[in-house]
Amino acid sequence: MSQTEQNETPEAPEQDLPAIDRTVADVEAEMAKMKDQLMRALAETENARRRAEREAADGRVYAIDRFARDLLAVADNLGRALSAVTPEDRAAAGDHVKTLLDGVEMTETALGEVFARHGLKRIGARGDKFDPNLHQAVAQIPSDAPAGTIADVFQPGYVLGDRTLRAAMVAVSLGATANESPPPAENGGAVDIKV
Repeated sequence: MSQTEQNETPEAPEQDLPAIDRTVADVEAEMAKMKDQLMRALAETENARRRAEREAADGRVYAIDRFARDLLAVADNLGRALSAVTPEDRAAAGDHVKTLLDGVEMTETALGEVFARHGLKRIGARGDKFDPNLHQAVAQIPSDAPAGTIADVFQPGYVLGDRTLRAAMVAVSLGATANESPPPAENGGAVDIKV
C-alpha cells in the first residue's frame, strides 16, 4: 500500500464520526422515548388491572343493591305489623292470633339474619350520634338524650358495605336543657323546627 493510500484510510473514519455520533444520539433519544412509552403503558396496564379488581370487588359486595332495596319495604311492613300489637292486645288474643304473631316475629328475625349474612346492616338507633351521611333529620325535639344524638326513629335506615341504601328518618335531640322551659314563640304561636 502506498503512503497516499494509508493517509486516506484513517481520514475516512474521522469524517464519519459526527454522522455516527448523530446516529447514536438519535438511537439513544429514540430508546429514551420508547422507554418512556413502555413505562406509561405499564403504568396504565397496572391502573386498569387495579380498577378491574376494585370493580369486581364492588360488584360482589353491591350486586344485591337493588334487590335489597326492594326488600326494605318488606322489613318495614313486618316491623309495623309487630309494633301495632300492644302487649295488652297480645295477652288478650287467642291462641291462633298469638301463633300468627309468633310467625311474623320469626319471619322478621329470619329476614334480619339474611340481611346480616349478605352485609346489609340496619342503622338509626336511639342514642346514636347523628350523622348526615346515614340519617335524615326530619325534626329536632327536646329530650333527655344529649344534643346531637338520635332521640326518635321514624324509619330505620340500611347500609350495604359502606354505601347507604336508605338513610334513617330520625328526630335529633336538642338536649336536656331544651326540656326545662322553651322560649315563647315570637311568630304567633308557630313552632320552628330546625332540620
